[in-house]
Amino acid sequence: MRIITGSAKGAKLEALEGEETRPTAERVKEAVFSMIQFDIEGRRVLDLFAGSGQMGLEALSRGAERAVFTDSNPHAVEIIKANAQKIGLFKRCSISCTDYARYIRSAAGEKFDIIFLDPPYGSDLLEDALKMLTAADLVADNGYVICETDSPTPLSAEGMRLKRHYKYGRIYISLLTKEASDDESGDDAE
Repeated sequence: MRIITGSAKGAKLEALEGEETRPTAERVKEAVFSMIQFDIEGRRVLDLFAGSGQMGLEALSRGAERAVFTDSNPHAVEIIKANAQKIGLFKRCSISCTDYARYIRSAAGEKFDIIFLDPPYGSDLLEDALKMLTAADLVADNGYVICETDSPTPLSAEGMRLKRHYKYGRIYISLLTKEASDDESGDDAE
């Protein structure tokens, strides 16, 4: 597992041993960042269920302003800290050992331009986290929520529009976007 491009290009990242976390596959990560490559510079990122932190760290390497990483596993949090320090991006990180629901409740008033959601497969955590994020209004106007799952069903959430839904092997990526609040056209037809 490595940083693909940017200021930390080629840096190898550590991950937890065993089955507790499941790092995003390299080709899936490349595809995700190809989707958003022109919308990263200067953005605020939330990497919920962060694991090794590779998605948020990749965004920082590509020019994101700041990233918040949360994971409920203290060993994962230590790995995120070590990875961020190793590649020289620690000062642009906020890293906390907490579960997703507690973090979302505590983040009132925050806005994120890019949010990565990659909870354990087979759980209902993804849908719950997505609902909580939109209810708490943590997604900035025109912001993205990028969801990784093993379910073929495209995701949806109130106030969000499904922009893309792709399959990579047995993994599905849903890219949702929040329309700007002053955009009242409602016309998605092309």
